[in-house]
Amino acid sequence: MIKKIKCFSIALAKQYSSIGGQAVIEGVMMRSPNAFIVAIRKPTGEIRLRKDQWYGIAHKFPLMNKPFLRGILMLVEAMANGIISLNYSANIAMDEEFKADALKRGKSLEEYESEKKKDETIDWATYITIGTSLVFGIALFVFVPHAATEGINKTFSLGMNLEGVYFHFIDGVIKAMVFILYIKVISLLPDIKRVFQYHGAEHKSISTFEAGDDLTVENARKHSIFHPRCGTSFLFFLLFVSIIIFSGVFTVIPIGQGLPDIPKHVLAVIVKILFMVPIAGISYEIIKFAGKHSDKTICRVISIPGMLLQRLTTNEPDDKQLEVALSSIKAALHLSLIHL
Repeated sequence: MIKKIKCFSIALAKQYSSIGGQAVIEGVMMRSPNAFIVAIRKPTGEIRLRKDQWYGIAHKFPLMNKPFLRGILMLVEAMANGIISLNYSANIAMDEEFKADALKRGKSLEEYESEKKKDETIDWATYITIGTSLVFGIALFVFVPHAATEGINKTFSLGMNLEGVYFHFIDGVIKAMVFILYIKVISLLPDIKRVFQYHGAEHKSISTFEAGDDLTVENARKHSIFHPRCGTSFLFFLLFVSIIIFSGVFTVIPIGQGLPDIPKHVLAVIVKILFMVPIAGISYEIIKFAGKHSDKTICRVISIPGMLLQRLTTNEPDDKQLEVALSSIKAALHLSLIHL
């Protein structure tokens, strides 16, 4: 009887919920409009669930949920939720060691649990981490490609300038190469390989949910490890849209005209950083549309490059990993239903 009620609740929740997720260390985070769930496989083999009622900033400020604004908001919230999820999964993975260390320091089990819970919340340290991540991302994917493009331009006397499309095209190609190299390097780490498997499990579980199938390992197994709304695909559209926007902006607006080379390019990088906000908004709308209308030929075509990039960040999961991802999505649906 309880099983039938749970199946009915999941079926009903499907009518009202949209689900997104993220792979973490030995687990999967799932987020619905009003639920935040992290499912982790403990070293003992059991699955531990963190269940939180969660509402985004747009819940208090509906304006932020409007098209072209929600993209940048989604990016910031995804980073915040991702950091919390990673902290939680790391704590679970090292739970016994952390507990032994706390006891050595004279902490009681109650104090240990309190410390651990504090580590899983959003505080100033979390925002500092997010800020540091943004700075690192900007340096790696904005400053380095721009500087490398100008370096190639000067070295080979190509005669490119900021007002031409070729400069921004080469800049985009270098960004793609930096991204691919970055993924390739981190994929050499054994823990990251496991995370990429959980990434595949997350996609399979969400696809099972969206197909209306029962949320079982057998059903999830048959779905693809690729998904059109993946963050990897979002990064592709971010790259593609940036080439178009920057080519147009620098052609129409004479940015840095009359300035020496170094100040001119510093100003250009600053302008690029500022324009990442609308570019993120546009990219999010494209990926959201493509995911919603994945049955349309044009949407399938524009999703192909992002799907190809996902080959770098997703691996085929095993059944135990699928079980973790499905536990996470089921909990998110149940919590969503309770708070409809």
